[in-house]
Amino acid sequence: MATPYPAPAPIDYRLAFEHAPVGMVLSRDRTMVDCNARLCEMFGAPREALVGQSFRVLYPSVAEFERIGKRMEPILNASGRYADNRMMKRLDGVYGALRGETFWCHVTGRALNRAAPHESGIWTFEDLGSRRSVTAELTPREREVAAHVMQGLTSKQIGKALGISHRTVELHRARLMRKYSASTTAELVQKLIAT
Repeated sequence: MATPYPAPAPIDYRLAFEHAPVGMVLSRDRTMVDCNARLCEMFGAPREALVGQSFRVLYPSVAEFERIGKRMEPILNASGRYADNRMMKRLDGVYGALRGETFWCHVTGRALNRAAPHESGIWTFEDLGSRRSVTAELTPREREVAAHVMQGLTSKQIGKALGISHRTVELHRARLMRKYSASTTAELVQKLIAT
């Protein structure tokens, strides 16, 4: 006769949240309500410096924070989920060597109420730069184009997503290739991920 296995212990969801291998944030109206240790490590700030703050402090500029917020709202309304690669900024926290550094980050989120997508949500952040800073100085639009290039989109697809012409996208892509000394799009993507 087989011996029954003991029932598994209940999962401590707070412990799982705190020790997740990716940065995690619970939000309300684009303000951080709670975050885990990995997020604090990634952005170079203690939890107390992040909780209660607008996500705006994690962006290279206020304009990018506002532009991405407007872009994600209809997508969250439609599906309840959103994901992209974007440039983020480390804070002037306790980890001095990282202060103000920009880095590529994969951000994924879920709205808890699709009808009011910014009302409350859960977000994950993955550092794509492995603690290497972005070396080239990029404009906000170049950062947006670069994020879409990394997703493998064509100039027409990027133009549609950003509400600009594909020719304007091609100009930004050409500037990115010059700044990163890349001769092909594949090489540009490789350098964007490696920086």
